[in-house]
Amino acid sequence: MPEPERTSVTYATRAEELRASPPMFRSPLLDKVTRVHPAVVPTLFVPIIGAFLYFAVDRGLGSPLGLVLWVAIGYVAWTLTEYWLHRIVFHFEPEKGIGARLHWMIHGVHHDHPNDPMRLVMPPSASLPLGALFVGLYHLLLPAGQANALCAGFFAGYLAYDMTHYLLHHRVPRSRLGRRLREHHMRHHFQDDTVAFGISAPWWDTVFGTAPASRRAQASSPVAEPAPQTRS
Repeated sequence: MPEPERTSVTYATRAEELRASPPMFRSPLLDKVTRVHPAVVPTLFVPIIGAFLYFAVDRGLGSPLGLVLWVAIGYVAWTLTEYWLHRIVFHFEPEKGIGARLHWMIHGVHHDHPNDPMRLVMPPSASLPLGALFVGLYHLLLPAGQANALCAGFFAGYLAYDMTHYLLHHRVPRSRLGRRLREHHMRHHFQDDTVAFGISAPWWDTVFGTAPASRRAQASSPVAEPAPQTRS
């Protein structure tokens, strides 16, 4: 595997460091596929979700209630995948060797440069193969109609997660829910990366005991978060 570039760079400001986009591979071609514009995600996955809904009905899941139920199950399946993938895989941090390199490439670079606008959503080179594994698994376990409806909910959850993640780093939400999601995620980045693993579904942190301390408990140690980016 080509070794990622981890050159020592001095940044003029903290904001420039947070927004920096260091090369991940020595090869310019390989490095290019690690970056993706956020608009690529809905462009790819909205048609994919629509196709799964069509095939769910086409393959025998004709009941509207059944369709909604299996889409909802798929959404919940995604939120659990989001939480445990982030907690177990992304935060498995070997200290040296190829494991350390892989960790930096998969997730460490995001913690080093969390406002890099081209590495805040998963590139298709990673999301499509990973998604195909889940599609295969669900079709092995379930009849075609239910499996397709579940996949529609699963990828709708993924789309919501990726867009939420991008917006939390690049916008200041105006809604109460948006502000709470941003605070939750910024605590993970800038206070304690052993808590707050749920991004679009923070309730799993409460369920699994990884919720960050309350605002009152943190009053003497406010979250130091970066200035949001208003454009990419």
